[in-house]
Amino acid sequence: MAITKGIDQLLAAARAKIEEIPAAEALALRDDDSVQIVDIRDVRELDRDGMIPGALHAPRGMLEFWVDPASPYHRDVFASGKKFVFYCASGWRSALAAETLQDMGLEPVAHIEGGFAAWKEAGGPVTERPRKGG
Repeated sequence: MAITKGIDQLLAAARAKIEEIPAAEALALRDDDSVQIVDIRDVRELDRDGMIPGALHAPRGMLEFWVDPASPYHRDVFASGKKFVFYCASGWRSALAAETLQDMGLEPVAHIEGGFAAWKEAGGPVTERPRKGG
């Protein structure tokens, strides 16, 4: 069975619809109270590589459930009215996630172009993931 649309086409379609923020510009958003930076990477990536200080961790597999107020998994932060800026390792998952959440009606949303790798390359600070329970 051949797929009819590959990742390149999915990413191009997403990028045509969403706001992409270069990492150097995203650095200034870290201290903006009207913006919530959201890390959608797997916990193993956070443990291994750290994360942007102050970022909310919302695993990619739970995003739609955490955003939807009708979901039993809804998180109030996603009803806060803030601008949500998503990132992953390289900007692929976060582009697709931003498109999906924008399609759900969450706004404003954006993602960091180039992801966490670009953030670090731009000199962005990195912190260890907070450990639960101590």
